[in-house]
Amino acid sequence: MTRINLLPWRETHRVEKNNEFYVVLAFCMALAAGVGFAGFKFAEDKVNFQTKRNQRLTTEIALLQEELKEIKELEETKNNLLARMEIIQQLQGQRPQIVHTFHEIATRLPDGIFLTSMKQQGEKQLVLEGRAESNARVSALMRRMDRSEYFTKPRLEVIESDKDDSISTFKLSVIQDRPKTEQESDNGI
Repeated sequence: MTRINLLPWRETHRVEKNNEFYVVLAFCMALAAGVGFAGFKFAEDKVNFQTKRNQRLTTEIALLQEELKEIKELEETKNNLLARMEIIQQLQGQRPQIVHTFHEIATRLPDGIFLTSMKQQGEKQLVLEGRAESNARVSALMRRMDRSEYFTKPRLEVIESDKDDSISTFKLSVIQDRPKTEQESDNGI
């Protein structure tokens, strides 16, 4: 019987298979490294893109905050101007009131009474001080002031009689009341 030695062939085949395995393993490792590197680069690009977007949003927000600050300053300026306009309108509306006040006092003042001072306290109270020939003339002044459209609630605070001169010194307070004009009553004001 002839003897055939198959061991070297098997050994050669095993070495070839091992070499083939190592080549395939190296190829798979290279492929995995390539896929990993591509994934890393993709993620890095996404992070860089998002960072750029965040920076742009931050700059836009800063610009909008500056604009909001300017808008707030403009609103404050507008409110200040509106308040000033309202005060001016109130003053313009009260402008003829002083003329009416002096006219009413002059027409309501009876003979024998002389005013020495006239002061306004607060917005509506008017204090009149003067001298009268008698207490009856002070009473007449109070009645006339009560009938006026511009004055209400006359109140005598002090009246003193001087025995030597027979002249009384008085202090009277009234509330100024501005009657409504036709235009104000039409508007419902």
